[in-house]
Amino acid sequence: MTPPVRRLGRIYAALRACDEGVLFFPVYALLMADSGLSTAQVTSLFVIWSAVAFALEVPSGAWADTYSRRRLLAAGALARAAGFAVWFLWPVYAGFAIGFVLWGVRSAISSGTKEALLYDELAAEGATDRYTALAGRAATVAMVSMLAASALAAPAYKLGGYGLVALGSVLACLGSAAAALALPERARVRPAGSPGARAYVRNLRDGLAEVRADRRVWQAVLIAAAVPSLSALDEYGPLLVRDLGVPTAGVPLVIAALIAAMALGSALAERWRATPLATGLTITGAGLALAVGALDGGVAGLVPIAVCFGLLQLTRVLTEARLQHTMSGHTRATVLSVSGFGAELGALAVYGCFGLGSLWLGIAPLAAVFAVPIVLVGLAAVRWLPGDGTARAATEAA
Repeated sequence: MTPPVRRLGRIYAALRACDEGVLFFPVYALLMADSGLSTAQVTSLFVIWSAVAFALEVPSGAWADTYSRRRLLAAGALARAAGFAVWFLWPVYAGFAIGFVLWGVRSAISSGTKEALLYDELAAEGATDRYTALAGRAATVAMVSMLAASALAAPAYKLGGYGLVALGSVLACLGSAAAALALPERARVRPAGSPGARAYVRNLRDGLAEVRADRRVWQAVLIAAAVPSLSALDEYGPLLVRDLGVPTAGVPLVIAALIAAMALGSALAERWRATPLATGLTITGAGLALAVGALDGGVAGLVPIAVCFGLLQLTRVLTEARLQHTMSGHTRATVLSVSGFGAELGALAVYGCFGLGSLWLGIAPLAAVFAVPIVLVGLAAVRWLPGDGTARAATEAA
C-alpha cells in the first residue's frame, strides 16, 4: 500500500469514527421526553428527519458529482453540529424539529458522497483493488466508535447532564468536518460549457440514466440497497433481546455485543470472498441464522442472531463495493445515492411490515419471518451481482 493510499485510508477512517462517535445517539430521545414531548411528538420528529433525508437523497448525489465532495461533507457535519446545539439551547418542539431537519440534510449530503470520494481517489492512485479493505476497516472503526460513544454517554450525562452530552456531540461533528477537509480531492473532468446549474442537471440526468439503462448497474443497485434496508431490523434489536429473556438492565450489554459482531463483520470484508456466489450465500446464511436464533425462544438464540447481524454488516460492505466496481464512475455519487434512496425506501417497508405484523405475532416470531426476505435477497445476489469480469475499468472513474 503506497503512502498516499495509506494516508487516505486513515483520514477516511477518522471521518467515519467522528460520524458515529456522537454521545447524543443513545440519549436524544430521553432529552426530548424530559423536555415534555409526548411519544407522538417524538415520532413526528422522526418522520420529519426521515422525510428530509428521503427527499434530498438523490438530488444530493448530483451535488456531490458537481461540486467539491469534501466541502459538502464538511458542510453536512457543521449542519448537524448546529442542530445538536439548537437541541440543547432551545429544547422545545420547534428546536428539535430544526435539529432534525439539519441532521436530515447532513444524512443526504453524506450518503454516497464519502464513498464516491474514496473510490475516485483510489482510482486516481490506481488502487481501486484496495477499496473493499479500506471501506471495511473504516466501517469497523465506525462501529467501535459507536460502541465507545454509547458507553460514554451515561457517565457524561451523570457528570454534566445534557449539556456535556451536547458538547461532546458537537465536538464529534467538528472533528468530522476537519477530517472531511483533510481528505485529498482531485479535480474531476467536466465537459466544457456546462458550469453550475447546467452541470448539476446533466449529472443528475446521466446518473439516473445509467441506473435505468445498464442492467448490471440497476441489479447491483437493488442488491446494494436491499442489504442495508433489511439491516434496519437492528432498530428492533433491544425489543428482540428482551423478548428472548434478557432482563431490561442487561439489554445494553447484549446490544453492545451485537455491535461488536457488526464490527467484526466489517473487519472480515477485506478477507472474505466477494464473488456473487460467496456473497449471496453469506446473505442467505444471515437469514438462516436469524430464523434459528429467533425461533430458539431463549437467550441461547442470541448467538445466531449476533452472527446474522455480523454477516449483514459484512455483505453491506461487499455489495456496496461491488456496485462501485460495476458503475462507470462518471456520476458515481448520484448512482450511490439512488442505492441509498432504495435503502431508505426498503427500511420504511421493513418498519411498516414489522409494525403491522406485531398486531398478530410476538417480536421473536416476527423477526424469524423476516429471515425469508433476507434469504431471497441472498439468492437474488447469486444471480444478479456482476462478477469481476464485468466490472468497469477503474480508469473510467479517473
